[in-house]
Amino acid sequence: MNRPVILTCAVTGAGDTTAKNPNVPVTPKAIAASCIDAARAGASIAHIHVRDPETGGVSHSADHFREVMERVREADVDIVMNITAGGGGDWIPDVNDPTRGGPGTDIQTPAERHAPVGELLPELCTLDCGSLNFGDMVYVNPADWLREHARLVQAAGVKPELECFDLGHVWFARKLEQEGLIDGDPLYQLCLGIPWGAEADTETMLAMRNKLPSNANWAAFGIGRHQMPMVAQAVLLGGHARVGLEDNLFLEKGVLANNGQLVEKASTLIEHLGARVMTPAETRAHLKLRDPASGNLMGHDAGGDQ
Repeated sequence: MNRPVILTCAVTGAGDTTAKNPNVPVTPKAIAASCIDAARAGASIAHIHVRDPETGGVSHSADHFREVMERVREADVDIVMNITAGGGGDWIPDVNDPTRGGPGTDIQTPAERHAPVGELLPELCTLDCGSLNFGDMVYVNPADWLREHARLVQAAGVKPELECFDLGHVWFARKLEQEGLIDGDPLYQLCLGIPWGAEADTETMLAMRNKLPSNANWAAFGIGRHQMPMVAQAVLLGGHARVGLEDNLFLEKGVLANNGQLVEKASTLIEHLGARVMTPAETRAHLKLRDPASGNLMGHDAGGDQ
């Protein structure tokens, strides 16, 4: 195979996982430390959510994102930063009045979702490309909201990672590109195994990959026990990969993981398949991302397949 593979580490997520694995980072300091550990283990990209330091629940605070970014940038390691912009879409109907959101509902406007990205200007941010039944809640992303959000990301000069949880999301992401709302070669993330979206199996990944534009870079991940099998499958199908405690809490059955261990395991797997993990600098060049030091866009010189 002998090609470079981008390896993302999604270090914390926003799910109710902190009580299930004490290695899930909560405070900005701990989240930054996990990003640094992932970088030292060989990750190309750190994908970050932030949490309320007191409760461990979801946070949308630009201050929390800023602290993570500053701590990582000041460290003696390099890693591409990818801030989530997919928060604030959780809808749980109130049991007494289903026209209103009940406990657990968390809705933000596109401008509110974009605010930390527009202020901090990471190399990457997520742009989720559709609504779905996400477990027992509805994850809400109306098409016009996504168009507005894409315009904000485009104006900021940040590259969006187009997160697709089902086949229709790929269709809509292609539409965004056709409408001129995605600059350059698009970057897709195929999100597999979340109930009740796309399943984490070969047939589903292949079907989604086959619907991507010819100029797309793409990655995929599976949650839980599907994490490492989907790393292997994505690499074999010509894509990139993602691991991390956002998606999976275990190194193997019954053994709790930390982010560095998951990166090391995935890196070894990728190498055994005859590929290698890209450095952060190669990743910026390959995806034409902004260099955080100079602010300039990097050229496409990492080589290899998409």
